[in-house]
Amino acid sequence: MTTPLDTPISEDALRQALADGYRRLAELGLNTGSAGNISCRFDGGALISPSGADAHSIDAQAIVSITMDGENRSPGIPSSEWSMHTAIYRHYPQALAVVHTHSDACVALSAQRRPLPAFHYMLAGFGGDGVPCAKYATFGTDALAQSAVDALAGHTACLLANHGMICHAVSIEKAVANAAKLETLARQYWMSAQLGAPVVLDAAEMATVRDRYRSYGKARLPRGAGAA
Repeated sequence: MTTPLDTPISEDALRQALADGYRRLAELGLNTGSAGNISCRFDGGALISPSGADAHSIDAQAIVSITMDGENRSPGIPSSEWSMHTAIYRHYPQALAVVHTHSDACVALSAQRRPLPAFHYMLAGFGGDGVPCAKYATFGTDALAQSAVDALAGHTACLLANHGMICHAVSIEKAVANAAKLETLARQYWMSAQLGAPVVLDAAEMATVRDRYRSYGKARLPRGAGAA
């Protein structure tokens, strides 16, 4: 389902897309066992993967519907990180789907409690000049939810200190793709750091990249063509 979530989509279709997305995260090696979670906005609240889910057991019926306050609207126990997901939805209206992973390179960097700097121009796709690292807080707490919200200001992804990463997007598939992209960039940064401190692009260079991104992938008129 590549349709942005601000268009009407049935609950059944969203549940299936979330289950598929959860399995895809495992296929990509971004989560193992019951680590990580995935959600989307739905009916003034959210649909979210259940607590203890794994890629082999999850299905559309296992997805849990909750209010923004975490109250159940369907059977099941929501992910222990539900408050982090709903906090992001409350603070960032553009966030329509959220993915949280414990992917290897992101965890390794988060354990250093340092951001992922602009060593590669593709980090501009997450906003700002790099990806920040949220302050440490115990998993499943309101403190962690607030820490993530703070770090995501001006960004669509952040690392979570000694924990992993979280990102949001306009569709479930885009959120999964962004989680995979961030893990790839984190791994490439780690590889480059083995050779010495990577050269980081400056603010002006990243601003130029963001300007280019505004027209990236969009159709261009043939040279000499103009409005009728």
